Amino acid sequence: MKVAIIGAGITGVTTAYFLSEKKVDVTLIEGRRYPAMATSYANGGQLSASNSEAWNSWHNVKTGLKSMINREHSSLIINPFPTITKLSWLCKFIYNIKNNEKITHEICRMAIKSISLYEHIAKKEALEFDKLDKGIIHLYANKKHTQNAEYVNNIYRKAGLNRFRITHEELYKIEPSLKNKKLDSIFYTPSDKTGDIHKFCIGLTNKLIKNKKIKILSCNVDDIKEYTDNFDFVIVCAGVYSPYLAKSIGEKLPIYPVKGYSITINNPGRNAPTVSLLDDFNKIVTSRLGRNRLRVAGFAEFNGYNLDIIQNRVRPLIKWCMDMFPEINTKDIKPWAGLRPMTPNMLPIVRQSKANAKVWYNTGHGHLGWTLSAYTGKLLAEKILFD
Repeated sequence: MKVAIIGAGITGVTTAYFLSEKKVDVTLIEGRRYPAMATSYANGGQLSASNSEAWNSWHNVKTGLKSMINREHSSLIINPFPTITKLSWLCKFIYNIKNNEKITHEICRMAIKSISLYEHIAKKEALEFDKLDKGIIHLYANKKHTQNAEYVNNIYRKAGLNRFRITHEELYKIEPSLKNKKLDSIFYTPSDKTGDIHKFCIGLTNKLIKNKKIKILSCNVDDIKEYTDNFDFVIVCAGVYSPYLAKSIGEKLPIYPVKGYSITINNPGRNAPTVSLLDDFNKIVTSRLGRNRLRVAGFAEFNGYNLDIIQNRVRPLIKWCMDMFPEINTKDIKPWAGLRPMTPNMLPIVRQSKANAKVWYNTGHGHLGWTLSAYTGKLLAEKILFD
């Protein structure tokens, strides 16, 4: 069997891995010079089942609407300029608010399995990607957020995740840099992990090429039909560009590009956090990547295919770091912006094309591409080989 995979980000690379394990002849196609140079380049770094809560809520809708008037301090921004694609996506997003609990449960279930698969891959392939097994701490600033955390925790528990509430004293022992910080509540998930998505993709791709398990082709793809004659199957793992490729065979994918920002603080000093954090109120996450890098990421911006790094979005990330960790060293900071391929029901699209039986999709993972891709890569490989 000969398979072409379009897109060498985390989803394409993990899909290639699981297919190559079954002796499939895989060609990985990437328009950029190297793998993982787009959304898989500098994300928040979290492998986080504890961040599975679906975004579909009236609270987020209200936050987005308010941002059209006042964008200054909003964690979620919607560009008020209307487009059919955006309006259609938002209508479907609102429709799925009623399915919030079901979606959250399904995402959490997938995430738990996916994180276990990453452990397997990393051990088997001896990959170095700054993996840290210290869990993730969730910080909640007020009682309303704590109440929602308790509600979400019940869903997580049913899905099989052990996330539990800890005291301030326990917080200070787990993460000393937060000593004397006072919060309404703190939750901790020991099974979650962090790691450098870019290093993982590069390391795994190089190993697969070296072992002659896959081939890599550097070129831009505009029309899927150009490849269906030469391959048994073509798998679209092209993130936010997947809808363009689907359109070339007459199919529509409900994916919208949601911009996120990150900063990488080099040599942050001793007073920066080691354990990964998620500040629920500000929607900011941190991950320690090795001894000398701290990744800080957050925000969601509905502004089309816009990759501009806007300083008004970067500065709040820096300010948050200085407020939380006053002695942190912020002399060397690298900003970044990436586009998350978001579906209106928050669930990835893992299926065969309805327009062409030779085409499959593994895309639309949203803000959890790093977390979920191992699971969906294995799932798609099994669907192709055994269905």
